[in-house]
Amino acid sequence: QVQLVESGGGLVQAGGSVRLSCVASGRTASTYAMGWFRQAPGKEREFVAAMPWSGGSTYYADSVKGRFTISRDNARNTVYLQMNGLKPEDTAVYYCAAEPLIQFSSATMKFGFWGQGTQVTVSS
Repeated sequence: QVQLVESGGGLVQAGGSVRLSCVASGRTASTYAMGWFRQAPGKEREFVAAMPWSGGSTYYADSVKGRFTISRDNARNTVYLQMNGLKPEDTAVYYCAAEPLIQFSSATMKFGFWGQGTQVTVSS
């Protein structure tokens, strides 16, 4: 099992940038796919970005393509979400997620392990 702890959220002005971090511990992180999701007030949780920990393909929601970048630092067991050009509609609680690579599907983006979330608020 893997444990996930997010950090890096906060209040930022529209057009600004924030980098979220997710530290993974427990089972070997390299055997997982990692993802970022978000949930705005009154809305369902939605997919933002994902990648296999081992690297290779990255996946993004259309709404964040060209603005957000998912990456990882193997030495720190940390996955990042760099968010640039933030908009008020990006305001949400952002969650880090993990799924064993053997079970991961880019078609379903189903994840079984979740962090506690970190709030990002973008002011206009």
